Order: sequence, then structure tokens, then C-alpha cells
Amino acid sequence: MENLRVFQKFGKKSKTPKIVQTNRAVIYTRVSTKEQAMNNASLETQKAYCEDYAHKNGLQVITYFGGTYESAKRDDRVEFQKMLRFVRNKGNKISTILVYAYDRFSRTGGSSIGLSEELKTKGINILSVSQPIDFSNDISSVVCENLFHMNSHISNMNSRNKIITGMKSKLSKGYWINTLPFGYTNLNPGKGKTPDIVINEKGELLKLAFQWKLQKNMTYREIAEKLERKGLKIRAKKLSDYFRNPFYCGVIVHNILDKPILGKHEPLISRREFALINDLLYQNGKEYTKDDENLPLKQFITAVSCGTKYTGYLVKRKNLYYYKNNRIGSKENRSAKVMHQKFEEVLRQIQIKDKKYIAPMKEIMKYIFVQEHEEQLKEYDIQQKRLDQIKNKLNVLEERFVFREITDEQFHKFEAKLKKELDTIQVYNTKNTFNLSNLEKSIDLALQLSCNLQELWSLGDLETKRSVQHMVFPEGILFDYENDRYRTQRINSLFGIIPSLSSDFNPNKNGTTPKNKELSRQVLKAGLEPARPYRPLDFKSNVSTNSTTSAWYIFYLRAKDGI
Repeated sequence: MENLRVFQKFGKKSKTPKIVQTNRAVIYTRVSTKEQAMNNASLETQKAYCEDYAHKNGLQVITYFGGTYESAKRDDRVEFQKMLRFVRNKGNKISTILVYAYDRFSRTGGSSIGLSEELKTKGINILSVSQPIDFSNDISSVVCENLFHMNSHISNMNSRNKIITGMKSKLSKGYWINTLPFGYTNLNPGKGKTPDIVINEKGELLKLAFQWKLQKNMTYREIAEKLERKGLKIRAKKLSDYFRNPFYCGVIVHNILDKPILGKHEPLISRREFALINDLLYQNGKEYTKDDENLPLKQFITAVSCGTKYTGYLVKRKNLYYYKNNRIGSKENRSAKVMHQKFEEVLRQIQIKDKKYIAPMKEIMKYIFVQEHEEQLKEYDIQQKRLDQIKNKLNVLEERFVFREITDEQFHKFEAKLKKELDTIQVYNTKNTFNLSNLEKSIDLALQLSCNLQELWSLGDLETKRSVQHMVFPEGILFDYENDRYRTQRINSLFGIIPSLSSDFNPNKNGTTPKNKELSRQVLKAGLEPARPYRPLDFKSNVSTNSTTSAWYIFYLRAKDGI
């Protein structure tokens, strides 16, 4: 048999760098909270176990990292990144990162697995002293380590869900969970305690700021100067945030809540005063520039590619406006004229094509509205009956007090209880019911606007354009630059249902109207908020939707003021 070794030189040389294993190691310890770090017991325990493991296995500990509190939910931790830079440095010749457990290293799941694989290519292993792995078998060791990383991630997600559930529960009861807004103090702090949030001295002075704004429409600077003379120093720009924070009128709004909640804290001002102040702020901010007039879709369009908002600019030598993706390095630029034409086409696709369809569509919309809100209407009747019963009880209570059948103490005790129930029902009715007497008006106005959406937008001033945009697309609109078309994940239910109803009335090719349409298939079950379509709408083709008419009255209130 011939000697084939002579052909070996023709084979491809391995490009894998030579990895030299050493006994040099670093130790990384961490805890999740500041309290744990101050206690220091856990950190010292982790360090002791890692040092003991190193001593028994002949590892030379070069240095230590961590030793403080850092959340493992993300890998951009200061000490963690400092440790990674050190071990990646070839000159340090580190082969092992010692941790007490894999969840001390990271809880990011897939990200920590990828990081572990990258370190292995450099000859660096992550060793958990409390979760030993047999590294003599490459496949089983990788699987075991990955399982530990994923279990850490799952455990972290479970803990996070429990925390969010607890936060949501506390918020839903009307108790604030984050740092208190300026002007408030919690008289009963502590974990597990019921907060007692009251207005402090600074809050009493801030209350004056709200009154000055409401009564005299003073500027931020004037209010700040006047407050400073009374001993309270506040930056003028900060007042804008305070005036727009509903916490000060007793309402809690939080990103983990589905809807606003009436707080248990004492409000600085009434909800009516808060609304009036924000109307003033809106009116004061109506001045806009020529650039704004030529770029009405600025900050309204979001890039599909990266989720960044579009801004705009003027090319002076051409005197032409352009929209651009505001992400650094993005090359998504599009002529404002073209973007406006495309947006007008979107509006044309969701407006009523023929006014002869208005009468039958109006009847269908009324029917759907009542059907969709049958449960809420029944609930409203129940609440009204409860309201009448409580009022009767209050009348009886007053009579008994007048005729001295009950003591002062008894009267005030039961009066407070009944009035609290009365307030709760009235707040509920204000937030969760609607006036059916305005249903006709809301539908008439909605249908009227829907016949001229494109014209209303193209001929209107900036405020009219913005009102139309936000009414039709409450969360803005997406632009797919690659395919040069608009998309959206949410249309106001008013406009979302019109194309599908309109198509029901359009005749087929043979001249007959479809009869197999079922109203129940055109809508999603929803409450008072506009429903979300199941999938993003693509405005290159005809618009289709399965939204509901659940926001008629809300739309009417906005439309009559906004347009």
C-alpha cells in the first residue's frame, strides 16, 4: 500500500488558534440588591466557597471582581464588564471564571449561553462551585451548562412576573409604588405596610402654582419666581412635568396598568382643574413654525426597520422638505411630498366611497354598538339602582338623626361609610359608562368625517392634520421603507370597521350584493377602548379589518373638540 503522507501538505491548515490552558482564575461574586450587599454575608459566603474550590483544584486566583450588588437581568453591569475585559486580555492568561452558581454569572438565558460559547473559544471556562460539571465530556458539559443558564433565566422571569403581579395589585388598590412625586410624603413607609401618602409643606406651595396657572395663566418663569419668593426653589421647566402629572389630581397612571386608577392619596387639585390647566397648556403650545406646517407627520411615523421615529428637514438649495429615520447611521430618507401623497392614499382607502351607504351603515353601527355594550349597559343600570338605594339610606339616616333616634357618633360613622360608597359608584360611572343620548350625534359626526378624511387632512391646517392623524391612528403609523408603503397595527375602531361594512354593500361582478356576511365575524369583542386588529394592516393593498365600533362616544367627544 502506498504511503499517502506525502499528500498531507495539500490539506487545509486548521485556522483554530492554539489554546493554552493555565491554572489562572478569577472569582466573580454578586448579589441583587443594595440591602444584600450591605449585609455582606452572601458575598463573603460566595467568595469563601470559590476560594476553597480553587485551593482544592490547584487553581491560582489572580484577582476578584464583583463584590457588590448588580442585577443579572442584563449583562451591561459595571463590574461584570470589567471582569470580561480582564479575562479576554490574552496577556492575563485566564482560563477559568469561578462563580458560586451560574445565576451569579448571568440570568439572561440565550445571551449568557452565547457569551459562554464565545469565552470557550478563547480557552476560558465558567465554573460554578455549587453546580459541578464534568468537562471531560465536551457534549454533556455544554448541555449541562446551557441548562443551568436557561434555568437561571426562567427563575429570573418567574421572579419578575411575581414582582410585577404584586406591583400591579398594589397599584390597582390605589397605592403608588415608585418614588413619590414632588410635594408628597409617605407617613407609613416600610415593606408590607399600607402607605399613608400626604401633602407636605412643599406640596402646599406647589398647590399655589396650579392655582396661579389656572386663575391667571402665568408663565412657568413667573410662577417659579413667585414660588422662590415664598421659599420654594423649582426650575421653571420642571413645572411643565408637574402640571401634566395626573397624580396631582388623585389619579394613578402607570405603564403596567391597563387603565388609570383613582389613588388613595390626597390630591393637590381636582380632576376638573387638572383638565382645565392642561387645556391651557395645549392652547399655549399652539404656535408652530413653517417647518412644522410642512412636516405634519413628523414624530408620527415610526420606522418598521428599527422602531425609531421619523423627523424631517429642509434642503434649502432645493427648497424641498424630507422625512428621515432619526436613528444614527440610518439612510432612510423620503420626500415629504411623496410621503404625504401616500398618506392621503391611506386615508382614501378607509373613507366611505359613496354617501348612499351612510343610512344603512348608521343602522348597523348602532346595532353593533348596543350589542357590544350590552353587558356595560346592564352594569350601569345596576349601579344606578345602588346609587338610589344609598341616597335613600342617607335620607333615612338624616331623619333618624334629626329625631334623635341615633347619636352624633353613630350618624357621622354611617354617613361617612355611605358617602364613601356613593363616591365609589359615581367615580365608576364616570369612568366606565357613556351617554347613549349622544350616540346619534357621534355616529352622524363620524360618518360625516369619514366621507372626507383625505380632503380634510390635505386642506386642513397643522392642528386639523394632527387631529385627523391621531383620531384615525391613535398610536401613529408605521412606514416600511424597504417596500415603500405604510403599515399600522392599530386603527381607531370607528374607521377600522367602515371599509368592511362598505364592502358588504358593494355589488359583486354579477351585480348582486353579498348576503352571507355575518356581523359577528366583522368585529372583535372589546370594551370601551378601540380594539386592535389581529395583524398589521398593509396599505399597499385594500384595507381590511376586524376591529369593533367600541369607541364611538369617545371619538365623538374628541372629534367635536378637535375638528
